[in-house]
Amino acid sequence: MIGIDLAGRAAIVTGAARGIGAEIARRFAAAGAGVLLGDVLDDQGEAVAAEIRAGGGQAEYLHHDVADEPAWEAAVARCLDRFGGLDVLVNNAGIEQTVFLADLDVAAARQLLDVNVLGVLIGHKHAIRAMRPGGPAGRGGSIVNLSSVAGLVGTPGLGTYSASKGGVRLLSKAAAVECGQLGYGIRVNSVHPALVNTEMGNKLVGDLTGLGIFPDLATAQAHMQTLYPIGRTGEPPDIADVVLFLGSDLSRWMTGTELVVDGGMTAV
Repeated sequence: MIGIDLAGRAAIVTGAARGIGAEIARRFAAAGAGVLLGDVLDDQGEAVAAEIRAGGGQAEYLHHDVADEPAWEAAVARCLDRFGGLDVLVNNAGIEQTVFLADLDVAAARQLLDVNVLGVLIGHKHAIRAMRPGGPAGRGGSIVNLSSVAGLVGTPGLGTYSASKGGVRLLSKAAAVECGQLGYGIRVNSVHPALVNTEMGNKLVGDLTGLGIFPDLATAQAHMQTLYPIGRTGEPPDIADVVLFLGSDLSRWMTGTELVVDGGMTAV
């Protein structure tokens, strides 16, 4: 069996205070990487980093608003200083909005796009500068972007969110081609989960019910279970293991790829 060994590698994981991001940070640390966890939920983020360290891993938490460019500059600098490099960036931070398009709040939509799209763009800028030849890390690496099945198929009430995740999907491909053709040694791939059993995922089900798409929460939850031929909703480790694979050398000939991790939802 081939194991994943990231000893000597350094990773930044955004949105790492809970849910999928926290599990990704745990997986990378367990594989031997030094992990910088970023989020705006400071108490929860500090707790996850402390948990990783208590288990023998290398982890540090940093307050990180991904829509703020100086925060990205600080995160990359801290990772370089604390762990001696930057080999993997996981753009996981994101927010969700559920609203019919006719009721769109422009300010709220702009905030979502700032986090879900602009934040990922800025992350690419500073990770590429660090990872490319001649940069302060300078040994190439892997960027993994968390998109969604909402970036592949449409759902009522998720227009703004889908726009953001579709943007992340094609940004990943553009960045993969650019980094490849410029000889940077940086791979870029996207991951597309369906509904995952997290606080954000459960909120989505409630929000869809609130819009009247489902008559009540129980009906919504029952409907969601019918979407997956594999027979269950996703759990954070289901996504984190795929991200770990993309961050490792086992995926060394993969770039510009979208990996759909959805229990078969989009196969139906």
